[in-house]
Amino acid sequence: MSKVYVFTEYGGPENQELTDREVPQPGPGELGVRVHAAGVNPLDWKLRSGAAGRSRTLPAALGEEAAGTVTAVGEGVEGFTVGDEVLGLVAPGAGGYAEDTLLAAESTVPKPEEISFIDGAAIPIAGSTAYAGTHQVELEPGQSLLINGAGGGVGLMAAQIGRVHKFQVIGVGSEDKRGLIKSTGATFVASGQGLADRVHQVLPDGVDLVFDLVGGQALRSAAPLAKDPSLVVSAADAGTVEELGGQVLRRTPEMIGKITGVIQYGLVDPTVLTTYPLKQAGDAVAQVEEGHTRGKVVLEIIADQG
Repeated sequence: MSKVYVFTEYGGPENQELTDREVPQPGPGELGVRVHAAGVNPLDWKLRSGAAGRSRTLPAALGEEAAGTVTAVGEGVEGFTVGDEVLGLVAPGAGGYAEDTLLAAESTVPKPEEISFIDGAAIPIAGSTAYAGTHQVELEPGQSLLINGAGGGVGLMAAQIGRVHKFQVIGVGSEDKRGLIKSTGATFVASGQGLADRVHQVLPDGVDLVFDLVGGQALRSAAPLAKDPSLVVSAADAGTVEELGGQVLRRTPEMIGKITGVIQYGLVDPTVLTTYPLKQAGDAVAQVEEGHTRGKVVLEIIADQG
């Protein structure tokens, strides 16, 4: 048997629990993986709440990204063997908050030695989101990138990618994240009422790309700062960004490998600032659900030996 963290009903955190299941066996296109670490994302609580749909069979395992060691290789999978260290997207329904899970082989890459399992668990969703959001609209060096919600795991990686490409990065976040956002080389601008005036003091002519990680009213406040509505990309609120004439974020499996390489060479740090053991998965979800997370939150299932 193997431990897994699930939700038993759609709704609040009272429906979450740690339970046992048989070790999942990979089907075609899947890898069986012993999980060392799993990323915690806003998508996780949105799935549990029902905000992201109610199509999953209950109880449903939580967690969409993980890093670990291959224990079994499914039919038709090439390029992986038992014992390989990997990071990737969890196969549909398998759950990353678990001692053992399944990864989708097409969205899995080898974990370089230079990257810890904890950092590796932040790459498949958070890292590839940061990569996608900074590349969906091609900017030239010197052009401006505004990151709405720059103090979380995705935002901090996006700011660092912007620095690598020599963009002028504006990081919007709460005052308590000022130092963290500035540490990436970004110019900090406080979120909240008066945002447009504060940004225009830095960029009087507007922004070349707005990358939104918050949605809702915060997106509505930031979107008009773009030089054109099409230059707004949101990873958080598809309905609102489309209403405003912007773009929904588009991620591809190839981006996981690309951002892994960037992190491997030390150009971007996933900025994992909080880890929890599996038995405290509920606390990890609660921290992300509150929306005030500094950096990335990861579950450490097996302690890193490095």
